[in-house]
Amino acid sequence: MRLTRIALYCSLFAAILAPFAQSADSDIRMNTLGFLPDQVKEASIAVPCDRFSIHRADDDAMVFEGDIQNSVYNADTAETIALANFSELRDAGRYYLKAEGVGRSAEFAIDPALYNQPYYTVMRGMYLWRCGTAVSGEHDGHTYAHQACHVNDAYLDYVDGGHVLQDGTQGWHDAGDYNKYVVNAGVTVGTMLDAWFLFGPRISQIGLDLPESDNNIPDFLDEIRWEIDWLLKMQMDDGRVYHKVSTRAFGGFILPERETTPRYFTPWSSAATADFAAMTAMAARAFQPYDDAYAVRCLNAAKLSYNYLAEHPQNVNADLDGFSTGAYQTNDSDDRLWAAAELWRATGDDAYLQDFEQRARSINNKLDVDWGWGNVKNLAAYSYLLSDASGRDDAILNDVKNDLIRIAGQIVKTRDGHGYRRPFANYYWGCNGTVASQTVTLQIANLISPNDEYRQTALDAIGHLVGRNYYGRSFITGVGGNPPMNPHDRRSGGDTVREPWPGYLVGGGWPGAKDWLDRQESYQTNEIAINWNAPMIFALAGFIEPESSSLPGSLQKAMTR
Repeated sequence: MRLTRIALYCSLFAAILAPFAQSADSDIRMNTLGFLPDQVKEASIAVPCDRFSIHRADDDAMVFEGDIQNSVYNADTAETIALANFSELRDAGRYYLKAEGVGRSAEFAIDPALYNQPYYTVMRGMYLWRCGTAVSGEHDGHTYAHQACHVNDAYLDYVDGGHVLQDGTQGWHDAGDYNKYVVNAGVTVGTMLDAWFLFGPRISQIGLDLPESDNNIPDFLDEIRWEIDWLLKMQMDDGRVYHKVSTRAFGGFILPERETTPRYFTPWSSAATADFAAMTAMAARAFQPYDDAYAVRCLNAAKLSYNYLAEHPQNVNADLDGFSTGAYQTNDSDDRLWAAAELWRATGDDAYLQDFEQRARSINNKLDVDWGWGNVKNLAAYSYLLSDASGRDDAILNDVKNDLIRIAGQIVKTRDGHGYRRPFANYYWGCNGTVASQTVTLQIANLISPNDEYRQTALDAIGHLVGRNYYGRSFITGVGGNPPMNPHDRRSGGDTVREPWPGYLVGGGWPGAKDWLDRQESYQTNEIAINWNAPMIFALAGFIEPESSSLPGSLQKAMTR
């Protein structure tokens, strides 16, 4: 790995973020990264204010001034928010906002390549999550590293195999703990591969400085392959898939190589088996242009699991007696729907299409605003909608399109009514991940039925997560202004590095908007998780500027497909 190059980029980015250390008025809350030149530019001011102005950072010259034209009452934060709009300012540079009688903001950028470096950092977070190997990288002058960990994954005691080791290495640590869960991998890999299929030409321009970066496979896919390789080890000979690899109880806040507590395969579940089939079918499509043998292996694995499920239609939850770690138990109806959609996309086989459409006909709403690991129906609908293959049922296709546009409009309406332009109304454990997931729906809707409000609302979702919120803080470690410093993350808690490991979206306020705690022990609000990072990656990937002269990471080879 080219650590010298990484250090150079990180030091440059540290210089860019240095101004955030200056004093800024906490009542002025905005995207702490800044804005794209052509997007709507707003700041939220949480106290009464009539006028504001924008100034260049280097010489304090005023470049824009205006009146407050609109305000919004937020019931979730009990605040009346004044909205300062300066969308007419489009020139690239660094600026700050002054609000009369309030104060000034921290500096922000207007830059067409604004999201390239944050994308790199969040995507590199997946590499730093790798299990079963040593990892090392630099960010903001710090080295983040751990030695090879969990090389004894895992024992077969709970799957009638006796106290015998079987290879269950590789994959990503799931969240703030070090266990590995197939169901949560499902929505994670599915969302990331959707980003690849939609934004691959952009994504492939940013190298991730991985150990595999010199091969002929795009870095993004190399990182996903680390997870897929683990998933392939979770499949049993008949197609069933073990639900997870886990210790019996959560471990302490230590570096992963120090966690030597025995880990076990747990019994299979039908949801894990269906998600596995969907993920490996998607992987077959993604890898086919680069590694045909691997693509064939993935597709054969997907078919084996799908066939087992077809012969055993009942929902089966994993027997997790004896385990207090993450359960991720869910009814498998949406998972089977997704598996059928992805097998059809990968093969064109009409049998898979008929399975999907038969299941879809019984579903009134083909998509939901709120979706995630326990509801992957949206991933199935996106795959069906985005295919260019013939033979789809026109009635189902129209229902999916109409539901997509209806839900996108609902997300925009929610955004319009919120003073911080938050596009999701609910608060629960991990709701920041759902805010990021709104960008998946919005950007796909914009492809199907172009509407600048969809694009802008996706940008507002990002803006909310990196500072335009009640706290005026970024919710992503190592990214943006005043980011989380005490995430519920065992590496960060067990490391001697002062700063937390970078590139991770924390869960957010729960049970309400004002209940986020930047404390390690607050797993309900400050944990990190792969299924929250995945939609954040999707969100940022959609706004990569591939023509930038300062792309982070090594330039990836041009795509060949």
